[in-house]
Amino acid sequence: MSKELILKMSVSIDGFVGGPNGEMDWFFPTMSEAGRQRLVEMFDGVGLHAMGHKTYLGMASFWPTATNPIARPMNEIPKAVFSRSGVISAPNLKDSGADPAVLDSWLNPIVGGKDLVADIQRLKAEDGKPILAHGGAAFATSLIAAGLVDVFHLVVHPVALGRGLSIFAGLEKPVNLKLENVWQSDTGVVAKTYRPA
Repeated sequence: MSKELILKMSVSIDGFVGGPNGEMDWFFPTMSEAGRQRLVEMFDGVGLHAMGHKTYLGMASFWPTATNPIARPMNEIPKAVFSRSGVISAPNLKDSGADPAVLDSWLNPIVGGKDLVADIQRLKAEDGKPILAHGGAAFATSLIAAGLVDVFHLVVHPVALGRGLSIFAGLEKPVNLKLENVWQSDTGVVAKTYRPA
């Protein structure tokens, strides 16, 4: 039995996962301590972080020296990075002062992407906990289009962006989903968990 791929994305109420230029600052004002704790619990149940190349570079520049509770599972859990070329550039973490084991986790990810379906299916076939995909938008869209997502964890923030990046805009046909769980924070964030119907 293959392990599941969970896609976790923050989403505005009008369906965008990033601003027009990929901006992500819009969801920080409504993050809560309860939401962070919920993320830590989710991360403790996964065995691999999967992300696109651009997201990887952004995360690698932040998490190795972060001190908030989410940093531990972000840094400890192995990473897989996907680019269409199958090649990634390494982040410059030489002078970060981060723990060497943490640096190793970020500097030596699994690299894939030339054949996304085959790469993800290979990772799903390995033993271990589920895979958690973080995005970015293009990577998430590719996973959805290929039918590789087993669980959608959409964290809806109470903000409308008006325009931006969507992970569903390019669908060739509807993707029917079944709602499995809803969680709400005191800041108005609503986390919804869906599976393909």
